[in-house]
Amino acid sequence: MQTPSQLIAPQGPTFSRIVLGLWRMGAWDMSPQQRLTFLQQALELGITTIDQADIYGDYQSEALLGEALALAPQLRERLQIVTKCGIKLVSQARPSHQIQHYDTSRAHIIASAENSLRKMHIDAIDVLLIHRPDPLMDADEIAEAFLALQQSGKVRYFGVSNFTPSQFELLASRFPLVTNQLELSLLHMTPLHDGTLDLCQRQRIAPMIWSALAGGRLMSDSGEQAQRVRLVLARLAEELNVAISTVALAWILRHPSNPLVLTGSGKIAAIREAVAATELTLSREQWFSLWCASAGKNVD
Repeated sequence: MQTPSQLIAPQGPTFSRIVLGLWRMGAWDMSPQQRLTFLQQALELGITTIDQADIYGDYQSEALLGEALALAPQLRERLQIVTKCGIKLVSQARPSHQIQHYDTSRAHIIASAENSLRKMHIDAIDVLLIHRPDPLMDADEIAEAFLALQQSGKVRYFGVSNFTPSQFELLASRFPLVTNQLELSLLHMTPLHDGTLDLCQRQRIAPMIWSALAGGRLMSDSGEQAQRVRLVLARLAEELNVAISTVALAWILRHPSNPLVLTGSGKIAAIREAVAATELTLSREQWFSLWCASAGKNVD
């Protein structure tokens, strides 16, 4: 069983439909060798795309990945590495930051990308994302930073994360973007209805989906919405003979924008359940039964 790959935008690149999310890597209590083994196991499942950010793990996650890659540098050629910039956290790792804020200035984008390259021990980032929309975002200045990084060979492609359709269109009017990383789950269906996924289809750009299991709340939340969804998920999982999480991820993958789903677990068994979702196509009735459970109503 392997996850398929797909072109995520007309101009590229090609990513695996299941993406290895490493934002929790610092909490996994793995040695560098164990991290490397985890990467190798994911590759065996066809997962070639890795998601990172400069701030993950209190600015440590990229370095943890770099330690693993340093043990087997040849793996880099088989991977696509995504990372993000633009958020400045108040942290002991960044003592100069007085307040948590956004920074999408040319200087910060370039410095952040170069720092990510050093931490991960790589020569180029496959896709660099602006992590959050910045109220002071200057689209021309960001485009200048992107062009400089691309021309220097330090970053191959660019995208955004958590952008509204209008914010995406503004930046895309200055520089080609290949993805928008979004929150979507059976407990957070807003992108289905606010035009975000419509824009992805119009641009033929595959979104990257984070918190696809609602940060674990889908399995544990005691609220009415989560309980309704779990009942339907359990019924479908039994009918289809798969894990509940597999059904939840298949619900997302069914969308015609061809989304990619990020994982968040350091357990290879959970990664296998995610990969299994790429082989499961829900019928329209099955898909809408979950939509109705989440919405708490039938369609009009």
